[in-house]
Amino acid sequence: MGIDWQVEPGLLGYETGLAGMEARAEAIIAGTARERIWLVEHPPLYTAGTSAQADDLLAPRFPVHVTGRGGQYTYHGPGQRVVYLNLDLGKRGKDVRRFVQALEDWMIAALADLGVPAWTAAGRIGVWTRGPDGGEAKIGAIGVRVRKWVTLHGLSINVAPDLSHYDGIVPCGLRAFGVTSLADLGLPAEMATLDAALAGRAPAMLSSIETGTSAAMHSGT
Repeated sequence: MGIDWQVEPGLLGYETGLAGMEARAEAIIAGTARERIWLVEHPPLYTAGTSAQADDLLAPRFPVHVTGRGGQYTYHGPGQRVVYLNLDLGKRGKDVRRFVQALEDWMIAALADLGVPAWTAAGRIGVWTRGPDGGEAKIGAIGVRVRKWVTLHGLSINVAPDLSHYDGIVPCGLRAFGVTSLADLGLPAEMATLDAALAGRAPAMLSSIETGTSAAMHSGT
């Protein structure tokens, strides 16, 4: 069975997205559905992962959803590409760490295609670049869950969200770092352009999950 690549039009309610992701995972487990990579945008909201700390919710300006993914607080909203992955790791090596690394590499490669140098950093999940002020800033986040070796949740990349919406939380519990986006960096901020870069790099990402090979750098300066 192949993999469905689905781009959702408009803004998708978070609960609707969660239900769709959960239903697809159960169907994959049952052997009645194909794997899926689902690209969505949500209305403004915060999500709390399994490691979220109460004092990192500074001002609940938007609905707060408690979710089963790993990680802490994050923001989703218009102008941010969210990618939900329902992949069967049971046939891809059963290695969750390798899966997360493959997602990081995927984001780094796609951003490089758009002219953004990006990297990972020890002790900080997600993908980083230089913000307009020259300091490190987060441009991509990861939060995943695995059930019976089928993946849920996934990643997000900031294209052109309202970055002030992050002020209601401490993103991912990291108080010393800011967030940025393609628009914030003065780059073209078309969702379709990012989607095309992700699609072009998807085969290498899937191969990396299975083989553990990686072409992306995992530290930045």
